[in-house]
Amino acid sequence: MAKISKSEEAAKEALNKKLAKEEEPAPLDVKSAEAELEQDELARFKQQKKAEEEDGIVPVVLTTVGKKAPVPAFVSPENFDWESFDKKGFGEGYNAQERDKLTKLYSGTVATVANAEVVKGVVVGINERDVILNIGFKSDGLVPLAEFKDQPALKIGDEVDLFIEERENAMGQLVLSRRKAKLVKGWEYVQKALDKDEVIEGFVKRRTKGGLIVDVFGIEAFLPGSQIDVKPIRDFDIYVNKNIEVKVVKINYTNDNVVVSHKVLIEKDIEQQKAAILTNLEKGQVLEGVIKNMTNFGVFIDLGGVDGLLHITDISWGRTNHPEELLKLDQTIKVVVLDFDEDKKRISLGMKQLTPHPWAGLAEDIKVGSKVKGKIANVADYGAFLEIMPGVEGLIHVSEMSWSQHLRNPQDFIKVGDEIEAMVLTIDRNERKMSLGIKQLTEDPWTRQDIISKYGTGSVHTGLVRNLTNFGLFLELEEGIDGLVHVSDLSWTRKVKHPSEFTKVGEKLEVKVLELDAANRRLALSHKHLEENPWDTFENIFTVGSVHRCTITGKNDKGAVLELPYGLEGFCSSKNLVREDNTKPEVGEASEYKVLEFSKEDRKILLSLKATWSTEEEKPAAPKKKAAAPKGKTIEKINQESEKSTLGDLEALTALKEKMSAQASKPEEPKAE
Repeated sequence: MAKISKSEEAAKEALNKKLAKEEEPAPLDVKSAEAELEQDELARFKQQKKAEEEDGIVPVVLTTVGKKAPVPAFVSPENFDWESFDKKGFGEGYNAQERDKLTKLYSGTVATVANAEVVKGVVVGINERDVILNIGFKSDGLVPLAEFKDQPALKIGDEVDLFIEERENAMGQLVLSRRKAKLVKGWEYVQKALDKDEVIEGFVKRRTKGGLIVDVFGIEAFLPGSQIDVKPIRDFDIYVNKNIEVKVVKINYTNDNVVVSHKVLIEKDIEQQKAAILTNLEKGQVLEGVIKNMTNFGVFIDLGGVDGLLHITDISWGRTNHPEELLKLDQTIKVVVLDFDEDKKRISLGMKQLTPHPWAGLAEDIKVGSKVKGKIANVADYGAFLEIMPGVEGLIHVSEMSWSQHLRNPQDFIKVGDEIEAMVLTIDRNERKMSLGIKQLTEDPWTRQDIISKYGTGSVHTGLVRNLTNFGLFLELEEGIDGLVHVSDLSWTRKVKHPSEFTKVGEKLEVKVLELDAANRRLALSHKHLEENPWDTFENIFTVGSVHRCTITGKNDKGAVLELPYGLEGFCSSKNLVREDNTKPEVGEASEYKVLEFSKEDRKILLSLKATWSTEEEKPAAPKKKAAAPKGKTIEKINQESEKSTLGDLEALTALKEKMSAQASKPEEPKAE
């Protein structure tokens, strides 16, 4: 059980006494009752004070700095003013002057702060983990020592910026952050630098895709590669871990992105340099520059703030496929100003113009007919260029590569890089032009001594079909020797309308020489003359009136083309292309046809299907007689009519005779019975 203190026992005893008195009947007296209540309260207070002293309880004594409270005079409980005591509040024991003095002392010792605010703090202590900081608030704050890595010489008494995260957390502590304070202040400084166009210094932390990451006021800003310098930068690593001066050009608060530029700092100086260079620039001036960029068509030279183009054709007198064959990036070279456009600020430069032209050093013994050696520098559709020496080239036209009359692709003969020998055909030192030939190094086949004996009339050869035309084909018998085979000399039996119906380009064909004209380089050839003329034999086979089995190979409005034995072709007109049942055969059908006409001179055979079953067409066509005069139509008609009458009379007489014989035999029969 809990021990009951003496003060509690005294209070309990006083309360019991009071209850005992209230039970005794007494006359009602208000004043005496109030007096008794005050005495009871005073007695209870004294007993409680005495009990606290006996129990060892130390009373709390409130003191004021620099002032002692006056000791009040003893007032008996009977004379104590309870109403005035209840009306007094805390601190009302001071007058106005004393209260103002205390207020000033109190307000100077404690600062007023708010959350998410950046304030100044003083380092009052440093241990292994934290830094203790005083911001003038009622309590100090702790910040991890790791947030002061950028201040290795931090000491007690240093002043730093701090961000108030919480005035008082659940543990009653003040929560501060130096890292957030740096960010808040950093964004303020960055915005100020952008507004006032100030130059700030940053630290390049690392490289990234397309540029560098620069630390400015604790914020990571992006420095694009194009904004590092006025000339392209190929190696960004040379700027890493170095300080660099920049200007803020863009801020994006949504993405917390800051873009800075180092290029804008030097552009003003470059513009001044450029203006000075352009003012003194003139054609023929020799300048020194650095190669800043290289392309397929040339290089760009930095002349000290101004760029000029050195075209690939002005790098060397020789042929250059790409500038990198002779030049390198960042190389310092001397160039001469060829042209300058002041309006467009374009400068054309040259490098080969600083050296003499190679044609000036060309040997005098090189003339028409002399032989030269060189390397093929370029091959075009019309020919090839032979480089005799750097800057001196000659053109070998495709027609001068071979004695053949058929122009071909130059790449069929030579390729780039081939070292060959050629003959000078023409040379113009003033115009710096030279034409060369390769075929001249070999003998012209048409001027050989054996050309007449080898390709004499009647000789047989095999050649390659090179070209087809409407009138025939060209056959190459050997390199430079071509002949013509006329379309009519391809076949005895077939009517060839175009050589493509008979052969193709690239095929070999055997021919016979009909005529040779070496002076004019002409050779007439024939393929059909390899055999005897078969029409002499066909004249005895396909006689007029003879019947042969033929196949229709084609039809038109006039008739049908027939294929005869031995590969011959014949023709049947539409009126004669009729069967006995009045139907007409179609292409591909074979039938018996009768020869109506045969012409050896014209190589023509006319046939008829109708004549095989109709007696009207049995009469063969009479051969044309040029000496005899033709008969008139009237005489011809009369002869035909008289001929028909005679035949009709004979038929009528024969029928009448047969009828009379039959009637004569009938009356004799009854008599016999």
